[in-house]
Amino acid sequence: MTDRPVLQPSPEHPITVTPNSARIVVTVAGKVVAETRRALTLREATYPPVQYIPIDDVDKTLLERTETHTYCPFKGEASYYSIPLGAERSTDAIWVYEQPHAAVSQIKDHVAFYPDRVDAIDVE
Repeated sequence: MTDRPVLQPSPEHPITVTPNSARIVVTVAGKVVAETRRALTLREATYPPVQYIPIDDVDKTLLERTETHTYCPFKGEASYYSIPLGAERSTDAIWVYEQPHAAVSQIKDHVAFYPDRVDAIDVE
């Protein structure tokens, strides 16, 4: 088995995680999949900000865990969920770092959604 690199945020690759009290609603096929005022906004380098929503604020009955896993040297190993209501488009629509690296430990027990795999991620 190959050792995976673990990288730390730096001035060249900054990562911040901040609370976001705005109301965030994620919908697929007319159903609310997630709704929260307890999100965390993760900003990483030049990537667009990502809203991480507490898993407790997600309707888990609408999710189906998949076998997909990816690795980020800054955050750790991600696992994925599909949203069957959204059909093929919503395959692997959600990712979660169940054991995130220490630098982003705040995102534990939070999930993020790919914007193009859901109908909307409304931030009010």
